[in-house]
Amino acid sequence: MLQQTQVPRVVPRFEAWMKCWPTVDALAAARSADVIRAWQGLGYNRRAVNLHRAAQRVASEGWPDDLTQLPGVGEYTAAAVRRFAFGEPVLPLDTNVRRVMERTGGSFGPESAEALMDLGREVCLARVPRCRVCPLAAACPSRGRRYEPLRKQARFEGSFRQRRAETLRLVSSGRSADLDAEALASLERDGLVEVRSGLAQLPP
Repeated sequence: MLQQTQVPRVVPRFEAWMKCWPTVDALAAARSADVIRAWQGLGYNRRAVNLHRAAQRVASEGWPDDLTQLPGVGEYTAAAVRRFAFGEPVLPLDTNVRRVMERTGGSFGPESAEALMDLGREVCLARVPRCRVCPLAAACPSRGRRYEPLRKQARFEGSFRQRRAETLRLVSSGRSADLDAEALASLERDGLVEVRSGLAQLPP
């Protein structure tokens, strides 16, 4: 949920999600349509489908040794689950952690994971780091530097992502015909909608 979505927006949605499906088995047994509806507004809706599929696999087969075998789970997510859920000695390397490590040149162990994530998110910012309040500033070779933005995120307004989101919202609300054909086809490929006899609906 936190992927490219701000924490204040995620927290109430996460809490509501956990009330609905507090365990892997509960999520695995949920209807796909309910999972997709619960995710709407967080963006990147295919993450909901992948999470649902991953829960179904874990419920039926148990946790795999290699978590990247689960739908939608890459190296970072696998490392984060291993560290924060299973307590294993691994350091998840997200954007914030990588930034702190690259700028400081420091070597950090798994026990530093949460601190590094917080430091990168709140202090060692992408463009203008807050070096005056950084606990690592004294020994940091990058202290006082400013940075150009790496890339500009494409605008949501008028984008294909917006068209997909609107089309999914319409299907979720019961509209099944006269929809954006290109967006609908994309949603269908991602498993977010089904089209039968020319009518669109959420998967069962």
